[in-house]
Amino acid sequence: MKALLLIDIQNGFCPGGNLPVPHGDEIVPVANRLIRDGGYDVIVASQDWHPENHGSFASQHQGAKPFDMGELSGKPQVMWPDHCVQGTHDAEFHPDLALDAIDHIQQKGENPAVDSYSAFRDNDQGALTGLAAYLTAQQVTEIDLCGLATDYCVKFSALDAADMLPGLKIRFIEDASRGIDPEGVKAAIAEMKANGVDIVTSRQILHR
Repeated sequence: MKALLLIDIQNGFCPGGNLPVPHGDEIVPVANRLIRDGGYDVIVASQDWHPENHGSFASQHQGAKPFDMGELSGKPQVMWPDHCVQGTHDAEFHPDLALDAIDHIQQKGENPAVDSYSAFRDNDQGALTGLAAYLTAQQVTEIDLCGLATDYCVKFSALDAADMLPGLKIRFIEDASRGIDPEGVKAAIAEMKANGVDIVTSRQILHR
């Protein structure tokens, strides 16, 4: 069984959103081609789903500005702009994403005391989202993943997939993803490779 994992393709991470990834919307047509023609048995989309008082928001810390380094529950934390707040337009999936073909939506980032980049577990690795159990129950043996942003949520999802689902084939689809910082993207790809994640393009998957 082969799964496609779409990471956080939400309004908040696309141009016009509260935490836009440069050119983030450009991946939507590629993701839709993968959904339609990639031959996947299971398609999963993760969704950042923060309460409005999430502790990773700069607005929750007196004097903090977005992108400052601060602290959350005793650990270093980037102070983000308020983004993907539950029930808002910012948290919705990009309107052009082929949602009707998605089998499972995995929400994350609901605990205000800890951030959650990965679709599989919180950053402190103390709480699981349930995604690993879902994929195991579906008897998935291969995972392709892509989305936003390469150097944050996509990278951590890939690393957790490799760690929590040993023996599975895991591939990162580079052209169906965008990152925040070019150097961060290079480092993320190197880290994924070092942990057994294959780097591919949609052309290799779609054979065109």
